[in-house]
Amino acid sequence: MDFARRLYQRFSSLVHELAKFGSIGAVAFVIDLSLLNLCNSVLDLGPLTSKVVATTISTTFAYLGNRFWTFRHREQSGLGREYFLFFLLNGIALLFGMLTIGFTTYTLGLHDTLSFNIANIVGVGLGTLFRYWSYKKWVFLEATEPIPVELPEGGVKQER
Repeated sequence: MDFARRLYQRFSSLVHELAKFGSIGAVAFVIDLSLLNLCNSVLDLGPLTSKVVATTISTTFAYLGNRFWTFRHREQSGLGREYFLFFLLNGIALLFGMLTIGFTTYTLGLHDTLSFNIANIVGVGLGTLFRYWSYKKWVFLEATEPIPVELPEGGVKQER
């Protein structure tokens, strides 16, 4: 029975973390897709420049959501360090999108909006797998001490 309880607790935590990560990712995806199409179709920035602009903005949203909601229970190793690593790893994940969009647009010669968006979705999917793994490994580290859920009963003592 104890084994089953521990298994449930471990699995439950992972499911909650994945649900939060997925929620933040879904909103970031909508931001990315909207800005990507705005920059490419309306502002005519070109497919790769549009991808860089959209990803930069959606990544900023994703960092804030993941730091302060998804992985808030993990150790905070410094905002500067986390932010740098987060954007570095997102830069690597951006390459997946750039490669799929570049291949579709320049190699296959498909310039229609549907092909462009399908290439983006494939790139985002591959990048998401990489990001989830890398965030847990290098950005949002496991807490070395349990983080208290509530303040202690006594509260803060005041000196007189």
